[in-house]
Amino acid sequence: MFDAIAGRYDLLNHVLSAGIDRRWRRLAIRSLALSGTERLVDVCTGTADLAIAACAAQPGAARVVGVDFAAAMLRVGQEKVSRAGLRGSIALVRGDATRLPLADRSVDAATVAFGIRNVENTTAAVAELHRVMAPGGRLAILEFAVPTLPGIRGVYLWYFERVLPLVGRLVSRHRAAYSYLPESVAAFRSPDEFVKLLRQAGFGDIRAVQLTLGIVMLYTGRA
Repeated sequence: MFDAIAGRYDLLNHVLSAGIDRRWRRLAIRSLALSGTERLVDVCTGTADLAIAACAAQPGAARVVGVDFAAAMLRVGQEKVSRAGLRGSIALVRGDATRLPLADRSVDAATVAFGIRNVENTTAAVAELHRVMAPGGRLAILEFAVPTLPGIRGVYLWYFERVLPLVGRLVSRHRAAYSYLPESVAAFRSPDEFVKLLRQAGFGDIRAVQLTLGIVMLYTGRA
């Protein structure tokens, strides 16, 4: 499915979020408090937007490895990395989030943007994030959530369940992709449950911050 929509994935992200997705990524990178020397892994990197943001930040990560299972998404990401002049700083690798191709304690920071819910075994993916991070390493995960404020919740669910799938199908020309999105968000763990999972994997200093009225959560922690 992700291979099928790779060519229009970035456009749809920007259109369907009214451009706010860029701000969400900036906030995630800012939460890492990078110094300019870090090795960072971006899991479920997709078309590499967050990997590029991590390198482009001031200061940014010194080296980024982006891992994703979808080859077509990585091809789009590689073109973007090349255009940004970051081929020496970002390596994109096809791989499994539950079996990261990295050594134990080999990175100083880890990120995931809107991809953790797509991993079938979330527990294994979170354990892998902890395994590859050096002690004290910083974690930032962005994921969609369902707002809890009554008025906002109703409008959001109407947009998310009715408008978003229609626009997504029209632009991506893929019937299932943007019906899958609200279904996967509804099926994903609640913020409290996900925080518990992070804690069980060994992360500490965990915070779950609502962004944009609670439609997105930013989870941060330390290895």
